[in-house]
Amino acid sequence: MFDSVAFAKDGDKVLQVIRDDMATIRTGRAKPSFVENVMVEAYGTRMRLMELAMISAPDTTMIIVAPWDKSLLSAVEKGIASAGLNLSPVVDGDQIRIIIPALTEDRRKDMVKLVYQKLEGGKQMIRDVRQKHKKIIEDQKGKPGISEDDIENALKKLQENTDVYIEKLETLSKEKEEELMQM
Repeated sequence: MFDSVAFAKDGDKVLQVIRDDMATIRTGRAKPSFVENVMVEAYGTRMRLMELAMISAPDTTMIIVAPWDKSLLSAVEKGIASAGLNLSPVVDGDQIRIIIPALTEDRRKDMVKLVYQKLEGGKQMIRDVRQKHKKIIEDQKGKPGISEDDIENALKKLQENTDVYIEKLETLSKEKEEELMQM
């Protein structure tokens, strides 16, 4: 009937995708998560920056990227510059410094709008998961040993679980909005 474990697995995947996506939204504070998934051309393939370097934020305005293989310094710099994050990496010896400028009020509001777009995308993904599981439940109609009440109860549990995941997404979005609006 309704497999809450399978639904939770699918719902958790959606939450993780949205959580990772929201981590890339710049808040005016330097955070390693802002650049750790930047793709860099290294060793003949594309790799995530977190696989190639140590990333740290010694204060709220700077990120330091120290590649483990110093020969990748220029590739890492190029990857960060071309990632579309509006950052200007500066090579400083054997590491890269990235200064994170403070966000203006207008830019913060634009970022909040982006958070809401990502929230709506996450809600749509959860609705897609619900549709998938609803179809599985409805396919049980008419099978021996399954009553209309069983179907109705399963659909009710499905909706309750869907509401829980929508609420988790909204909480994620509220936290990100609060983080963005802090000076």
